[in-house]
Amino acid sequence: MSTGDSFYITTPIYYPSDLPHIGHGYTTVAVDALARWHRQAGDDTWMLTGTDEHGQKMLRAAAANGVTPQEWVDKLVTESWFPLLETLDVANDDFIRTTQPRHEERVQEFVKALYDRGYIYAGEYEALYCVGCEEFKPEAEIVDGTGAFEGLKVCAIHSKPLELLQEKNYFFKLSEFQERLLELYKTEPDFVRPESARNEVVSFVRSGLKDLSISRSAFDWGITVPWDPSHVIYVWVDALLNYATAVGYGTDPEQFARRWPAYHIVGKDILRFHAVIWPAMLMAAGLDVPRGVFAHGWLLVGGEKMSKSKLTGIAPTEITDTFGSDAYRFYFLSAIAFGQDGSFSWEDLSARYQAELANGFGNLALRTTAMIEKYFEGVVPPASAYTDGDLVIQQTVADAAAAADQAMERFRPDEAIAAIWTIVDALNGYITDNEPWALAKDDAQRARLGTVLYTAAEGLRALAVLLSPFMPQATAKLWIALGHAGRLVDQPIRDAGAWGVLVPGTSVNGLAPLFPRIEQA
Repeated sequence: MSTGDSFYITTPIYYPSDLPHIGHGYTTVAVDALARWHRQAGDDTWMLTGTDEHGQKMLRAAAANGVTPQEWVDKLVTESWFPLLETLDVANDDFIRTTQPRHEERVQEFVKALYDRGYIYAGEYEALYCVGCEEFKPEAEIVDGTGAFEGLKVCAIHSKPLELLQEKNYFFKLSEFQERLLELYKTEPDFVRPESARNEVVSFVRSGLKDLSISRSAFDWGITVPWDPSHVIYVWVDALLNYATAVGYGTDPEQFARRWPAYHIVGKDILRFHAVIWPAMLMAAGLDVPRGVFAHGWLLVGGEKMSKSKLTGIAPTEITDTFGSDAYRFYFLSAIAFGQDGSFSWEDLSARYQAELANGFGNLALRTTAMIEKYFEGVVPPASAYTDGDLVIQQTVADAAAAADQAMERFRPDEAIAAIWTIVDALNGYITDNEPWALAKDDAQRARLGTVLYTAAEGLRALAVLLSPFMPQATAKLWIALGHAGRLVDQPIRDAGAWGVLVPGTSVNGLAPLFPRIEQA
């Protein structure tokens, strides 16, 4: 992707009745790191997140709490979802709420366009519905209940009884898009990633698509159907449209043209909505399909998918209060192959914090700046003749920067961090091999000492730039300590691997430990 291109990326639109857990945080920091990377590369970047506030589940929760649905969602968003973004140091450009007038008006316009184009018709509907999923369940996800629910049909995901709903509804002619969707997956093999997700979507569409019920008349907490106010728009149709309404669909054609289409990062449990229903809706409206849908895996705790109902949900603050937001971001983006399931354990987090952050990167930054202060009065020395060992470091930095950028293009932050970490390991080994503390004892080695410490400082400069999308706080502190002119976020990330950017003669400022040791209770 060349500089100046549009890079529009979204998180899923979160359901605020679920309190944020580390799974929500995982998705959000992954999207934020990708957005920060592209922003720092000079791409025209826009990051969207938000909340999906309509639907029957929300209506029932509000009633149970004795408040109106709007009061209920306002409380949830203010108390839980906005603070999550601060806790995790997320630099989103916009936050859309599906109860905002800008969204509701544009959703009606979109649905009316589908109706006018002949893709919506009235019909009768009877099916088993899961309120937890806000979805009519396909046969494959309906199982026989056990225990207290024996004799009932239950949802395979929530293990709760399904409700038989019978009502007059409006339907979207999803079945008409089967061939066009299969053609899309064939001609754009990267439309759905990773490959396991793509294969699942292709086989689902091949097995045949049924038309989609897109309205409900049994309750009124939703956006009304423009030509029939006795119906509200099905919550998933309303929710998916946020990606288009947030960038001006219908009322701001200039912004919409600049931003759309988007990349969507979603959990694999909502993949079908994003990779089947959503592109079909866009095709029906005569709009571009998304640039791509990337489905990441689940975070497992004790072998189970995280959920509040099963008490496996861990609040992000439980981690950030002890380890900080940088460590949270680093851990989840490096420890799990993006696209696959990953397990969370406190032991693994603690061990990686100690080994990679405190002892690896943190210690490298601390001892390099301390030696420049001690041996060169806090001024970055010039390098003299480079040896083969010095040139190896320069090559490592160049290779790591290029590999990290390619990994981010593939939506693999884990591979990007692994590439960047080769610089941390190489520099720590380099300092051990070159023993600057021994060189400092011999005046004849003064020029060599300068070269070694310049090499370490310039390597740190590259690390600060390359790691800033992942660990914005620690890298900002390191950047200030290195005394480099200009703001860290303005450093072009795709040029980070060039050598000789840090100017000799720059004053190094004192650096406190970037990742303080944590006393184990």
